[in-house]
Amino acid sequence: MEPDLSYEIFPLGDSAVTIDLGNRICGTLNNKVLAMQQWLTSHHSEWMRDIILGYSSISILYDPVIIHKKHKLKTTAFDFVKTTLQKAFEDSSTAAVQQREEVELPVCYEESFGTDLPFIAESKQLTVEEVINIHLSQTYRVYMMGFLPGFPYMGEVDKRIQVPRKQKPEAVRAGSVGIAAGQTGIYPLDSPGGWQIVGRTPVSLFQPNEMSPVKLRAGQSVRFHRVSLTEFDRLAFHK
Repeated sequence: MEPDLSYEIFPLGDSAVTIDLGNRICGTLNNKVLAMQQWLTSHHSEWMRDIILGYSSISILYDPVIIHKKHKLKTTAFDFVKTTLQKAFEDSSTAAVQQREEVELPVCYEESFGTDLPFIAESKQLTVEEVINIHLSQTYRVYMMGFLPGFPYMGEVDKRIQVPRKQKPEAVRAGSVGIAAGQTGIYPLDSPGGWQIVGRTPVSLFQPNEMSPVKLRAGQSVRFHRVSLTEFDRLAFHK
């Protein structure tokens, strides 16, 4: 039975529309978003430029010229796309969402990689080892991709180690694993960033020359396993 959900639909400029099921981290809402994405993909039309997922929202980027030419509308292109989103909401079923495999990723929590571990430990009155073990204990859901190509927004982080973003971004190395409130994520590229860094993975999450350049997708589950610095170097060398 489908969950009883409410939603809001609103324009983003003159060529995009968003349906928002509630601005929060929630597996039920994310499943519905994935179901809607699946429905929209199976009913794809030439006026759809892109479909973008959020934690609990989905946006369609559209071509209003194609819509008007093809459908001879008496209303606006926004109203047309809004109706499409309403139908996607009503007709999509979370039961039809394809199960996505669990991915296991190695992470090295050495001090040189987990530069913010001491801060998290002190602020949460834990030892560094306790912070690491708590971070390792969860299976994380990939809710959405964004910010950088291949950057996964995952949750939820155990409340015992939830910490806010940094007030000022810093330079972050590719592969760095960070925490920001209830989220954990991995920087796929060298980038400025404000998440609290706890470790680094040798696995490349974005390989632009590959047929499938992005390793993770929304709806997947991720588990981290700890590796030593020696093992990290070996894996990084052979990737």
